[in-house]
Amino acid sequence: MDKQFEEQGGAATMDPGVVLRWLTSRVMSHVSRPARLERAHRAAERARTKAGDRHRVEYFHQVEDGYSHLAAQILKRLADRYDVDLICHLVSGPSGNNSPEPDLLLQLSRYDAEKVAAAYGLSFPSHPEAPDPELVSLAEGVLARQSSAEFVEHAEAIGSALWSGNKAALLQCAKQCGQADIHAVRQGIASGNERLRALKHYSSAMFYYGGEWYWGVDRLYHLEHRFRELGVDRDAGSPPLVPRPVEAGQLKDNGSLTLEFFPSMRSPYTAISFDRTVQLAKETGVNLVVRPVLPMVMRGVPATRQKGMYIFSDTAREAAAAGVPFGNFYDPIGDPVRKGYALYQWACEQGSGNEFFSAFLRCAFALGVNLNRPKGLQKAVEMAGLNWSAAQHHTDDESWEGLLEANRGMMYEAGLWGVPSFRLTDKTGKECLAIWGQDRLWLVAREIQRQLSSAD
Repeated sequence: MDKQFEEQGGAATMDPGVVLRWLTSRVMSHVSRPARLERAHRAAERARTKAGDRHRVEYFHQVEDGYSHLAAQILKRLADRYDVDLICHLVSGPSGNNSPEPDLLLQLSRYDAEKVAAAYGLSFPSHPEAPDPELVSLAEGVLARQSSAEFVEHAEAIGSALWSGNKAALLQCAKQCGQADIHAVRQGIASGNERLRALKHYSSAMFYYGGEWYWGVDRLYHLEHRFRELGVDRDAGSPPLVPRPVEAGQLKDNGSLTLEFFPSMRSPYTAISFDRTVQLAKETGVNLVVRPVLPMVMRGVPATRQKGMYIFSDTAREAAAAGVPFGNFYDPIGDPVRKGYALYQWACEQGSGNEFFSAFLRCAFALGVNLNRPKGLQKAVEMAGLNWSAAQHHTDDESWEGLLEANRGMMYEAGLWGVPSFRLTDKTGKECLAIWGQDRLWLVAREIQRQLSSAD
């Protein structure tokens, strides 16, 4: 068996025993329950009130991260709008098993930030290459010297100078605001990293409030909603600073555009976006090509429990916002996924591939069906309108492995590695957009409309 199919063990195990599979499923189902989140919010507020503390948000900033620069542009507006204390930390970004592809992540952050900035009323320049290391060090030096209040005040200007390659502007910032020496910078980043670890997270561009994490501008609408409920919105009658983007447009394609969709049968984010992606393709008329890939831990990508817990809790919030059932989970990792892909290949031959993929995800992530049992697989097959008597003869077919590995290669060539990912191409095969994440489906929809508008 190839390396990508080998067992890693630990949190990245792909063949858990019966008890571990059940226990993991119960824990993740608990994490995903809206009632648990509401109780956690109430408990955090009781603890804050008892301690006599003000509302306190902590923000973690990585200078060379595109997502952090988007977040930096909203810091002052956030502090002005809401009656909260904003504490800022410098960090070095995710590493180790929490970020197996750190260079690719930074590259994607620059590409993605450029694509989404305008929708959030922000800006980010086209920046295919990493920023100049000298300017990164200079920006870190200036930010490391600032108090949290000064960080909030100056982070946007410092980031704008960095990302525009304007050394003179950065030097002017250093002259006006001061600059820490290299030792103080390293100490400040180490302190930020330690605080991030203490709060049990791993990534930059993150906001932390009352026991819950919010990633960059993309999740601020959750935090803003929480602030409004707490009564700390100084302008409660106004729209949120960063509303959740919505899909838009009415133009219909005639098949000139192709949307390649890279999902996984064990991905929570795939589970809440698969049906929406299929529906988007139907509504817009684009040619949908589903290219499944193996779950990350089954293709040699390490994982941590810390990351898994965050992903499930985050998916639960996103599912609730999208009105998608999610949270009654029974882990399909390992043998159920292998059998699922074998059956998916057979279902495609019956013309029902998408229906089976959808049913498999619903069973695993919304209905709590144990797909490690034949009766569980039977339920998924029959939910897709297929015949179990015919399907069960195909569960041990392994010919899907080569196809999924080829799909993974295509995904990596597009600069992507996580799921769900999307790649939109025109009738000549030219790439229009390649993006990662269920929270980018609105961007895919808007790019489809933009391409159709430009073709008129």
